Amino acid sequence: MQLSISGHHLDITEAIRQHSEEKLAKIKNHFDHLININMILEVEKDVKKAEATIHISGADLFAKAESDDMYVSIDKMVNKLDAQVRKHKEKLNNHRK
Repeated sequence: MQLSISGHHLDITEAIRQHSEEKLAKIKNHFDHLININMILEVEKDVKKAEATIHISGADLFAKAESDDMYVSIDKMVNKLDAQVRKHKEKLNNHRK
């Protein structure tokens, strides 16, 4: 799995990078065929935004979340991605039967 984190109007600190990696490990536990994750963290005035695109075998998944706190935005975005990954995995398993 390849992870790239970039920031717009924000310096990516080691704490943010570590928090992101820990949360994204949750997705990897659900689905092993992750190829690439591109995460963009952005600050606009008081709103912190987190968005990510996951390239997996068979699909590209995208999620975006906004909040007053960057860590909360990352958590919300990862939860959305996790739901999408689980749904994609169920589709794959249902079609194989």
